[in-house]
Amino acid sequence: MDWKNRVGGGLRFGAVLSLGFLLGVAQVEKADAGGVARVLPSGDGVQIEYQGAEGMQQQDIIPLYQAGAARYFSAGIGLDERGADYPPFALKLVFTAGGKPYLTGVTVTIQGPKGMEKIVIPRERVTGPWLFVDVPAGTYDISAVQADQTQTLKAVKVERGKTRVVYLRWPEDRGIKLSSSVE
Repeated sequence: MDWKNRVGGGLRFGAVLSLGFLLGVAQVEKADAGGVARVLPSGDGVQIEYQGAEGMQQQDIIPLYQAGAARYFSAGIGLDERGADYPPFALKLVFTAGGKPYLTGVTVTIQGPKGMEKIVIPRERVTGPWLFVDVPAGTYDISAVQADQTQTLKAVKVERGKTRVVYLRWPEDRGIKLSSSVE
């Protein structure tokens, strides 16, 4: 075997090895890509299906709440929830504070067009940094309270058939402070 054949054989082996590696990475990325979220037929939850550890199919149920004519749910905890494809709710609120990418426990008030009932979402139901709200097309005023600080957005336009993503940012996380007594 001469030098050219050895180099050529080595290059072919390297190319096959690289291709196998790339295909393997593609499979890992596919497995790590988020799941699919659907509203349950009962209407009381959102089911997320995703591939868990070792390729096992996993399911989680997120509560789906009703406030007046609007439905809403909170998500975004963990990679599985952040990578999922969600139902096309008209409004997605994303909460951040103090440079942290995610904040929970926010009380939200949404005032819609004239004649529409005000939507109040208690902080206990905002268990993730994302809040999906299914509201009709229109213009809304949104306020969100985290600890003692309020963020307000006026005239947020929501269009039919589209999801409007709105970020509410606080300069610092002023959430619940846990006290510890050291003796």
